[in-house]
Amino acid sequence: MQNYLFIGGNQDGLLLPAPDEPESIQLQVGVTDREAYLRETLTVADMFVTIYRHQNTPPKQVLTKLIDHYRAWAVNRPGGL
Repeated sequence: MQNYLFIGGNQDGLLLPAPDEPESIQLQVGVTDREAYLRETLTVADMFVTIYRHQNTPPKQVLTKLIDHYRAWAVNRPGGL
């Protein structure tokens, strides 16, 4: 299993392992609740990133969170900005 970025819901911002096949997964929240996450792929030319977004998170918010995540990554990596 590969790790994927989860956006929205209780798993927001976490890199968690998920199977490669499903288009959506349900994760346990607390004792009785579950959250649905949908598999999404952002593609530019021949490069892509796959994430799981919470079913209630709008696409514009997902893109904003992706940009913020990679900006923070770039600043905090060794030799970053």
